[in-house]
Amino acid sequence: MMPQRISQYLAGRSFVQKIMEHPADLSEFKERPTPRLIAGLILMVLSFIIGWPAVFTLSVLAVWYHQPLIAVIGGPLTYALSCIVFFIGAWMARAPHYLNTLTRYTMQSFLKKILHDNQ
Repeated sequence: MMPQRISQYLAGRSFVQKIMEHPADLSEFKERPTPRLIAGLILMVLSFIIGWPAVFTLSVLAVWYHQPLIAVIGGPLTYALSCIVFFIGAWMARAPHYLNTLTRYTMQSFLKKILHDNQ
């Protein structure tokens, strides 16, 4: 009883109708990656490499040299740099666009299953 009421409620919503009327197109994932996309993905991977390992290394150096400021100042600065590199890479790789497409496709598949199973 309850799943049927939920599906009826969702079927009446305008955003659900819009998603069902305009299906997501995944053909752009089949295209060859552009140099900008590759560079953005490389920057995103680089951000992971310079992120936590660099913070760990700075912490070890701070203990080794008995200078806590190395970790107190260097850790957050290195992590902030890592975040900036990640965001630049995500922008270059057009991550919001691709995530939007994947989210629309996932929602469409989910809604199709819910709406058609309860009819």
